[in-house]
Amino acid sequence: MSDVAAVTIDLNSDVGEGAGDDGVIIPLVTSVNVACGFHAGDPDSIRRTLRLAKRHGVAVGAHPSYPDREGFGRRPMARGGEALQGDLLYQLGALSALCRAEGVALTHVKPHGALYNAAAGDPALASDIARAVLAFDPSLRVVCLAGSAMIEVVREFGLRCAGEAFADRGYRPDGSLQPRELPGALVEAVGEVADRALQMARDRVVVAVDGALVGVAADTLCLHGDTPGAARMAAAVRSRLLAAGVELRALR
Repeated sequence: MSDVAAVTIDLNSDVGEGAGDDGVIIPLVTSVNVACGFHAGDPDSIRRTLRLAKRHGVAVGAHPSYPDREGFGRRPMARGGEALQGDLLYQLGALSALCRAEGVALTHVKPHGALYNAAAGDPALASDIARAVLAFDPSLRVVCLAGSAMIEVVREFGLRCAGEAFADRGYRPDGSLQPRELPGALVEAVGEVADRALQMARDRVVVAVDGALVGVAADTLCLHGDTPGAARMAAAVRSRLLAAGVELRALR
C-alpha cells in the first residue's frame, strides 16, 4: 500500500454573472459561487444557475459584492460596518430563499471582486464579512484568498475557512493577486493554466509575475467564468488534475 497521501482539491467557478458559458463550465467544476444581484445576476438568472448546479451535483455558494453593478463589483468602495454587513445579509437572504425554492443547499460564501481583494488585507472588512456570515448561518464556510490575513480573522469568529488560489490569475511575490490593470494579471494560455492548477494542488506553490515561487495553501482552485476561453481552461484543468491522480471534491 502506498504511504503517499492522496491530493484532494475543490475546483470552483464564479457563475451567474452573464459573462461566461455556465452550461459548459458548471459540469466541469465541483463548486460554484453564484452572483447575488449586487454586481450581476437577478432572480431569473440565479434560478437558472441553481438548477444547473443541482442537475450536475455541484456545491453552491454565495458570491456577494459591493453594490456596484455598473463596475461589476470590481471598483474599490469606502463601505464597511453595518452598511456592508447589511449588503451581505441582503444578498445571502435573497440567494438562500431561491436555494430553498429549488431544493439546493447553500454551503459557502465567497466575496466578489474588489470586496474580496480588499478584505484579504483589511481586518476590519474581513470582520464585517465574518459578522454577516455568523449572523446569517455560522455553518457556512467562508472562502478567502490563500495565505491572506482574512483567514485568521474569519477563524477568530469561529467560522470555517477555505483558502483559495487562482490558476488563471497572476500573483505578486507577496502572495496577493496582480491587479487586473497591470501586465500579467490574467493567464490566458490553456496549457499554462492547467500546469499552474496542478502545481497549486500538488506542490502548493505558484510562479509569481517576477518568477519567484510563492506558497499557496489552497483548499479550492478558482477558474473565472468570464476569462477568455474559460470553458476550455476548465476542461483542461479538470483533465490535468484527474490524470495526475488529484481527487476533485466539493467544499462541504
